[in-house]
Amino acid sequence: MIKCSLKNGLLFMIFTLLGLATFASHPTGDTTLSPSWKKGSKMKLFWADEFDKPGTPDPSKWGYDLGNGPDGWGNQELEYYTDKLQNAYVENGVLKVKAIKEQHMGFSYTSARLVTRGKFEFTYGSVEFRAKLPSNVGTWPAVWMLGADIAKIPWPACGEIDIMEHRGKEPNKMIAALHYPERHGNNPNKAEKIVPGVTSEFHLYRLDWTKESINIFIDNNLVHSVPNSKSMPYNKDFYLLVNMAMGGGFGGSVDPAFQHAILELDYIRVYK
Repeated sequence: MIKCSLKNGLLFMIFTLLGLATFASHPTGDTTLSPSWKKGSKMKLFWADEFDKPGTPDPSKWGYDLGNGPDGWGNQELEYYTDKLQNAYVENGVLKVKAIKEQHMGFSYTSARLVTRGKFEFTYGSVEFRAKLPSNVGTWPAVWMLGADIAKIPWPACGEIDIMEHRGKEPNKMIAALHYPERHGNNPNKAEKIVPGVTSEFHLYRLDWTKESINIFIDNNLVHSVPNSKSMPYNKDFYLLVNMAMGGGFGGSVDPAFQHAILELDYIRVYK
């Protein structure tokens, strides 16, 4: 048993209050940087954004895709992506990507698509993040990855890994998918899982990517597993994307009463 003096007791109270302040900035309460699913492993944190600095997302880590892209980013999407603070900002230790119903550049919605392209690209590793998703019909939030050579090797040959996708029209149905030449567009290599509460609380999402396999988990439960090989486009650098699309061929019709919706990320970490 440890006995505390009054001075030590006061110090304990101070450190406790500081700990509570840190907890408040992370809704999940997970403030460690160790991969909780591999305690004692030799994996080390390789890259992370804890979203601890309020305001604009860290420009040393994130850039933006802007506009509506060819044919609504190939999906007939309805939003115009901006780099405005109202569409992507950090608040209370959380990244918030916000889709808003407003007229802009001939489109009826604005939103944001953040990318690490040119800032952080990597081959193999584990990606972990906690997210809370919107429930509005017509929303299509995603955290995903694209081959960093997409400018030279167009999609789908560059490869795509969708760690998390969700459609507001199908609440709680989580989608994990891979797109590559043999399986892409309306025929991806995908799996679906019903996960209650993804729009009301934070859940844990993870990708384990090696030269042998690509495994995607939700709350540490395996959802999708695909063997990797030399013939697959998953043996090179990829970059991360975080976005909120609206409508389109995948998102579907938008609720006429829609005004705004937010995708929230507590943190995103990459281990190797």
